[in-house]
Amino acid sequence: MMRALYTAASGMRAQQTNVDNISNNIANVNTTAFKSQKTEFKSLLYQTIQTRTTSANGEEKPIGAQVGLGTRVASNTTSYTQGALLEDESKSAFAIEGNGFFQVRGADGTTYYTRNGNFNWSIGPTGTTLTNTDGYPVLDSNGNTIVLPNNVNSGKAVVTTDGQVGYYNNAGAYVSMNRTIGLSQFNNPAGLEKAGSNLLRVTNASGAALNEATNANLTRSKIHQGYLEGSNVQVADEMVNLIVAQRAYQLNSKAITTSDDMLEQANNLKR
Repeated sequence: MMRALYTAASGMRAQQTNVDNISNNIANVNTTAFKSQKTEFKSLLYQTIQTRTTSANGEEKPIGAQVGLGTRVASNTTSYTQGALLEDESKSAFAIEGNGFFQVRGADGTTYYTRNGNFNWSIGPTGTTLTNTDGYPVLDSNGNTIVLPNNVNSGKAVVTTDGQVGYYNNAGAYVSMNRTIGLSQFNNPAGLEKAGSNLLRVTNASGAALNEATNANLTRSKIHQGYLEGSNVQVADEMVNLIVAQRAYQLNSKAITTSDDMLEQANNLKR
């Protein structure tokens, strides 16, 4: 019965983490380019009560007796399915259609990756620079910052669906800057480490970043100017998952109560 107490307690802890994860998904339902996570579980150690052996009559027992000792959280797996494209009035808003990630250079010089294309044209040390909302510069396909020429109004900047950056001059003619917004893909995007503020960091699990501009084996993503990618959280599914997690938590707590009642009855046998 003591085994049942700790086994049920492990289930309650695991379901609490599950509810925490579901709550985070629901809280970010309106976060630009947020990707939902799903909690995965795995069983703990098993205690062998009886091994596979031979009975007194010489009959083989091919199946032993083992009792599990509970569960634990194995991972929070991120789903990188495409979010809906939402129209935005800003001309510096960009949405990715495909598997690519924008490249952003952080304050520490590290290259981070994001699906959030809510960018701005900011005044930088070298001119009007494309940055994210935290002021980190967005990189092109060569790993360089994207800077508009002097005297070019940022409102006239244009980005094509293949990521080419250009602008309209005073005569209304289109001028290409011969720069492409950098997009990268990963063999295992679920292995990326979340760094906060919608930024992702490369890990050994994710594999190295694959540049779409130089890797011919990748399916190129499209960039849509004037759009933002919405989160892929499905509120109805999250509510169902929340109810299931709540009931699982309730069942584990019931198992603890039942074990306690059985212990009480065993202690009262002497009376």
